[in-house]
Amino acid sequence: MMKDYYVDLHIHIGRTHRGRAVKITGARSLTLQNVLKTASERKGLDMVGIIDCHSPEVIEELELLIDKEEMVELEEGGLKFGQTVLILGSEIEIYDQYCQGPIHVLVYMPTLDAMKELSAWMMSYMKNIHLSSQRIYCEGITLQEKTKELGGLFIPAHVFTPFKSLYGKGVEFSLTEVFNPNLIDGIELGLSSDTTMAREINELDPYVFLTNSDAHSLAKIAREYQKMELKQPSFLELEKALKEVEGRKIAVNYGLNPELGKYHQTVCRKCLQPGAVGSLCSVCGSKSIINGVANRIKEIAGLSVEKSNRSRPAYVHQVPLDFIPGLGPKTFERLLAVFGTEMNILHEVTVNQLQQVVPEKTAVFIDLARKGLLTFTAGGGGKYGKIKST
Repeated sequence: MMKDYYVDLHIHIGRTHRGRAVKITGARSLTLQNVLKTASERKGLDMVGIIDCHSPEVIEELELLIDKEEMVELEEGGLKFGQTVLILGSEIEIYDQYCQGPIHVLVYMPTLDAMKELSAWMMSYMKNIHLSSQRIYCEGITLQEKTKELGGLFIPAHVFTPFKSLYGKGVEFSLTEVFNPNLIDGIELGLSSDTTMAREINELDPYVFLTNSDAHSLAKIAREYQKMELKQPSFLELEKALKEVEGRKIAVNYGLNPELGKYHQTVCRKCLQPGAVGSLCSVCGSKSIINGVANRIKEIAGLSVEKSNRSRPAYVHQVPLDFIPGLGPKTFERLLAVFGTEMNILHEVTVNQLQQVVPEKTAVFIDLARKGLLTFTAGGGGKYGKIKST
């Protein structure tokens, strides 16, 4: 029997248990154990992808947790910690001879042994295996083939963001410029796009769309996530959901309204104002323009003769709870003390129940946010959008 599971597959490690930096821009509190405890006990996630598991000290800590029986390796792949299953992942930067610019990709391995083998292999092609999102000095297709050799999954990350992504900088118009399309298992949309926008590009029809947080702090875990229909959380079940076989699937994508994303609209890098005319800022005249995700998708989609007819799951424009006006840390803790996890607050708790714990105005904001009924000023140029009104 299938059940619903909440999944976020893009979470970073800031520091190892020894204090060594992994994701330089990640919070120091973003340790392996803190991520697992937060995901399980506070967020209510059933499955998470930690994408710095190639780092030797992260591997060392995983082995220690297994030895202490705090984690269990599953027969179908993945590691179980409490109520949450960890999928072992790595974010890698590709910039080979075929790339127009750097591209970040996500690689997931079924077992710790497979991740250790991937890490050892990457050492020959990477300057610093200890850090996150490092450049690998081999062709993208070579990394794809190695991933498949080890039984892994390959997913281009945040594919439309202006920097270090497939369509943002990596290719002129098509993923086939860099990758073997048959060795891609899914497409991660990123915070500034959604299904309606991405489905305009018909070469993405073969792939499921993923909505993940790309969390650089504990609070940002599950700011985007998905609900999957699986028999149980595991690597094998995840693989089936990405292939949409045997009844497994992504049932719902939960993500920010693209206007809240940092790179939704085209803006001037100098004055951060929208309104570029061609390659010039219409406000200050600067030639330094950051092309927004919305505009970039239109550029690529304009080449498509046919539009997609592929059926896609619902995409819910859900605002994370920490975006809610008036929802400060103390109020947040009260909600968690009563309702347990953020997933319960977002999906199970009624407005009447919320009003028993928080002021009516805050309860209404939470309800509008989880239904996607708030309005925003659009973000761009690295600056998030903002909630405008109710």
